[in-house]
Amino acid sequence: MEANVRWVALTAVAPVAWGANYYVTREFLPADHPLYGAALRALPAGLALLAVRRRRPHGAWWWRSAVLGLLNVSVFFVLVYAASQLLPTSVASTVMAASPLTMMFIAWPLVAERPRTAHLSGAVIGLAGVCLMLLMGAGASVPGILASATAVLVSSFGHVLTKRWSGNADLLASTAWQLTAGGLFLLPVAAAVEGTPPALSPSVFAAFCYVALVATALAFTAWFTGLRHLPAGTVGLIGLLNPVTGVLLGTALAKEALTVQQICGLAMVLAGVALGRPTRAGRRADGRAANDGNDSSPGPNRKPALAAHACDPSTEQPGQG
Repeated sequence: MEANVRWVALTAVAPVAWGANYYVTREFLPADHPLYGAALRALPAGLALLAVRRRRPHGAWWWRSAVLGLLNVSVFFVLVYAASQLLPTSVASTVMAASPLTMMFIAWPLVAERPRTAHLSGAVIGLAGVCLMLLMGAGASVPGILASATAVLVSSFGHVLTKRWSGNADLLASTAWQLTAGGLFLLPVAAAVEGTPPALSPSVFAAFCYVALVATALAFTAWFTGLRHLPAGTVGLIGLLNPVTGVLLGTALAKEALTVQQICGLAMVLAGVALGRPTRAGRRADGRAANDGNDSSPGPNRKPALAAHACDPSTEQPGQG
């Protein structure tokens, strides 16, 4: 149980950092450079992690890093940047809380994780709380909500695909290459579409440092660690802390109104997270289901040999996956 609490606490770093990221992006980053904004978020984060974990992709991870980088980084970051600029902080982060149910249903066929009753109940309660907060929010725009909703679908699929492929692959190395690949995809597109990069004033530079190092490098490492050690349904519910953080920051710093209905919604979200936390019995059931799924699916993505060689073995260190 103590191990579960530690993994939950570590995973929670990600949605809290992402909830704050909406505020930082809206208040400090240029509104007319979403492609450069996404690239300057992804590439420095990827390079920072590569400096910590100097390993190149190996075998199938060359194309897997490209696919995951496109989904989890390139497309997702641009959509989040656009949503952050088009919506109030509280609303932008709230829409993303539809991800728990999305992740649960995507994880069912992809990683053989059947949603448990506690997960579904927690997701429904949390989503109801999110809807309560969203309906009371002001300043929502249709393009912004569409950008945020599309980001939910893209990221949910990409995160579950990451869980399916990760196996024993080195966590920092695979995360670093996803971020690096996503940033490299974005740079030429940004140059072609947006032309000159945005000017980096001290405040803009500091904001990009937070976005790249905290809301990306640290947050993605914590999130993918959670996906490796916890059921996808539990991780999705922890993601509900994203709108909680966004609403609180929007209220405290951006002077967005917090109504009684939104306070009730926050309480429901936190109740949903608590209801869906992993229990010892649930962990055993999830482990048995995952083993059964692995035994009955001998396809190439299930082979442990692929995961064991996900990074260059010549740089493998003792005790590392």
